[in-house]
Amino acid sequence: MQEDAARPQGTLIRSLGLFSAFMLVVSSIIGSGVFKKVAPMAAELQSPGLVLLCWALAGIITLFGALSNAEVAGMIADSGGQYVYFRKMYGSLFAFLYGWSCFAVIQSSSIASISYVFAQSFNSLIPLSSLPPEVANWNIAGIFYPFDNFGVKLLAIALIWILSAVNYRGLKYGGGLSNIVTIAIVLCILAVVVLGLTIGGGSWENIQTPSASYVARSWTDTALVGAMFAALLSAFWGYEGWNSLSFIGGEIKNPNRNIPLALICGVSFVMAVYLLINFTYLYIMPVDELIQVHQAKNTIAAVAVVKKFLGETGGLLISILILVATFGCTNTTILMASRIYFAMARNGIFFRSAAYCHPRYNTPSNSLLFQAFWASMLILSGSFDQLTDMLIFASFIFYGSTAFGVFVLRRKMPDAPRPYKVIGYPVVPALFVLFCTSLVMITLYTRTREALMGLSLILAGLPFYFYWKRQNRLRQEAAV
Repeated sequence: MQEDAARPQGTLIRSLGLFSAFMLVVSSIIGSGVFKKVAPMAAELQSPGLVLLCWALAGIITLFGALSNAEVAGMIADSGGQYVYFRKMYGSLFAFLYGWSCFAVIQSSSIASISYVFAQSFNSLIPLSSLPPEVANWNIAGIFYPFDNFGVKLLAIALIWILSAVNYRGLKYGGGLSNIVTIAIVLCILAVVVLGLTIGGGSWENIQTPSASYVARSWTDTALVGAMFAALLSAFWGYEGWNSLSFIGGEIKNPNRNIPLALICGVSFVMAVYLLINFTYLYIMPVDELIQVHQAKNTIAAVAVVKKFLGETGGLLISILILVATFGCTNTTILMASRIYFAMARNGIFFRSAAYCHPRYNTPSNSLLFQAFWASMLILSGSFDQLTDMLIFASFIFYGSTAFGVFVLRRKMPDAPRPYKVIGYPVVPALFVLFCTSLVMITLYTRTREALMGLSLILAGLPFYFYWKRQNRLRQEAAV
């Protein structure tokens, strides 16, 4: 650690313009959810109209969050995103708990799970080797099976380290790769929409016809409310990552203008794409068939739909598209999340060497290595599947806190320049805070075990916080 402090360091450079920032928002959102989640949502709701309504509601709520986030991002445009915001809003401890949650659960498990989906998709095209059963079944306490499905895990880990190496060598490499991949993904999705609506053999009747087992319920019926909630959680996974751009605020040109614009335009664009592609799925495939896809477990909805009108060749092409999408989303998440731990280390509440900025590449090189190591451990443990169940719960605690911070900062810093003020204030941030609070409370009630595990992981960072704070105090005293 002392060696890193003594070595010459670089500095993060503002090198990304508005277009690159917009593309990073899009690529951080579009991953596996847009191809998979329509099937479980159909199974929950059994109505095409309700499925589309949930995608629209999730998009509108996410947009409310982006509008609220944009005001704060315009004021405090520095690397670290919400971690930096929370230091201004609520102080060092709350900011640390957010950063710790990103490292332990939110961002690292996202990297692990998305890269794992990439490896699974690759395995479906080109089968990967596995270890003998006596090795694959070796476990730790009957919980962790590090060698199970080892070929897939090894490829996922390799992807993480390759993309970490790309981002280690400079933001222009990681950002440029993200732009190319995102443009390809969006063009392919729009091609599926055009082909599906023209030669897909679908009909409006599929959109208008619910499942054979569908039961009409009033909006006050708890069964419908529960189904809508479950479907919304699936949709929110599809939108997860929308706020990641703020993590690299210190590397965006004219950030006070470009970050708010990129956030709002990026989320709005993704919402439009999601509604188009999900409408296409439901237009082509009756909802009962989508429910069967969900029940089949190992079938991906997008692959089943495209196979229906383009055959096996179409299924192969959409599988390749999923590969590209998860590749791009993994790259963007690696690029952005590493800046959180860099900012924390600079404040002395993370591993000190994570504060090192490479003198040649001007990247948070050590932070990228810490992140790659922990995400790899999650893949080997297999525990990231459980962690992603808690991801939405943990995320919305902090999403709501950011939106509430709009009110906090207007009170604490009334005269601070605000290049962008949230549209519809105070209604828009208040509604978003209300929704986040409701989602957290409902999750505590309906998924108590996962919610308590998520809270435990967040609070597990407290001993580290007090240890690092004590070390900082001792260093300051020694310096005097």
